[in-house]
Amino acid sequence: MAVVSPGKTQSISQKPKALAIDGALPDFRNIGVILRVIVLVNVLAVGVVVLRSRSTDEIVPAMVAWAGWLELPLFITVLLLYLAQPVLQRLAPGRFWPVVGMLAVVVALFAYPPLGVPSDVALWRWLGWSVLASCAVMGYFDYRGRLYSPALTEARLHALTARIRPHFLFNSLNAVLGVMREDPRRAERALEELADMFRVLMKEHKELVSLDSEIGLCERYLDLERLRLGDRLVVNWDLTCKPAQALVPPLLLQPLLENAVYHGIEPSLQPGDIAVRVARRSSEVLIEVSNPMVDTPRAHKGNQIAQANIRERLSLFFDLEADMRIDRSEGRYSVRIRLPYRRLKT
Repeated sequence: MAVVSPGKTQSISQKPKALAIDGALPDFRNIGVILRVIVLVNVLAVGVVVLRSRSTDEIVPAMVAWAGWLELPLFITVLLLYLAQPVLQRLAPGRFWPVVGMLAVVVALFAYPPLGVPSDVALWRWLGWSVLASCAVMGYFDYRGRLYSPALTEARLHALTARIRPHFLFNSLNAVLGVMREDPRRAERALEELADMFRVLMKEHKELVSLDSEIGLCERYLDLERLRLGDRLVVNWDLTCKPAQALVPPLLLQPLLENAVYHGIEPSLQPGDIAVRVARRSSEVLIEVSNPMVDTPRAHKGNQIAQANIRERLSLFFDLEADMRIDRSEGRYSVRIRLPYRRLKT
């Protein structure tokens, strides 16, 4: 890992593991991948039942019977893939897929007698079904990998990040111009902070970054906003349970703080507080940003764009393992983000 100087963003090469890229092995420890495997195999089973049924009255009983035969070996196969993930990902491309297929066939072979599969489903048909299901799953993830190739994924991340920059930089420059005549030294320090932020914003944001660097970026941004808002802007940080080595998508917190300032602080003439809480719970990182709700006719389109942007980037990096929720209660607007704990490798 490259050594970086203090004050600069640290990052590591961390591709979105939930996606199978260019024929790569999907992460069978990702909840999104597991759910896709289960859904795809069950959809195939429904298709087989419909094709084999002679009348509509036979479909429901046949589905119930297939569920009894299928779910246990499917669960065992998924569990074994989960446990074997570290071994599978060390295999060369083109070798792990046959291993996955053989694993499914072996499980189906051992599950055949205990499940009491009826005689009209011969062993070779049962094994053939497992091969068909394996090929369908492998074909799906291969297609998904080509759809989300590195070039396309990085282009989407770059486009999403680029949407954040203009508005953010425009506001920051206005803040510096507003204080330049009254306090030249403070304006000079603000320009230095802005230069540091420019260096962060101009980087390629296709990798996860350290949580500390993201928080540092937000602190510099809030310092610039205080030039305009003064004592009206109060920020309460709760970082006592912050995971020291956590990695997060770049520019995750700053757009949320910008929305909090725009919708919760600017419209009011009274001081308002933004609360930021970052904590680790087991294998997850929890982030919450809340601000007071102010009753003004101000449009909320910018809020929606920023939130949709963050949701899409969370999906690109973590698939279904991350989510973002909005809560409006007790006069406050809160954004809560949950994402898996990834740590900086040293």
